Amino acid sequence: MPGKAVSFRVDEVRLPNGRKAVRGYMEHRGAVAVLPVLGDGRIVFVRQHRYPVGEDTLEIPAGKLNGPGDDPAARARAELKEETGFTAARLTRLLSFWPSTAFSTEILHIYLAGGLEKGAPCPDEDEFVDAEILTFKKAWALVRSGRIKDAKTVIALQAWKIKELENR
Repeated sequence: MPGKAVSFRVDEVRLPNGRKAVRGYMEHRGAVAVLPVLGDGRIVFVRQHRYPVGEDTLEIPAGKLNGPGDDPAARARAELKEETGFTAARLTRLLSFWPSTAFSTEILHIYLAGGLEKGAPCPDEDEFVDAEILTFKKAWALVRSGRIKDAKTVIALQAWKIKELENR
């Protein structure tokens, strides 16, 4: 079932023991996410409704890559501007990971954005997001309470704190 952002495949594969099996998975062109940190250490999140889980979520700005030639850093800058209005003087790659190797080819690139300057957001016509600024302590309390459940957001927060520890 091909879609605008993803397509689903079902392949017949040969297992290590020689037997055949069927494996279904989602082909995904990849995505980016941005952890925008203000000069005082507070973090810019976006609140938006996520239809698949039926909830409003609090997460970091993110978006899908447009295709094989799309530069992840450039896409991260664009998503930050679209969803929050902020532009970043500095953008540093934190990490890249596969969110779910069992059923998807998606790779997610997470960036740390600093030197932020506020402007007007310009979300896509089908995007309804509100920026919300929190301290790390408040954000982590929301992770621990189950209010923030978005994996890329949790991983970005952890990666940022680990990077800070490594740089001490």
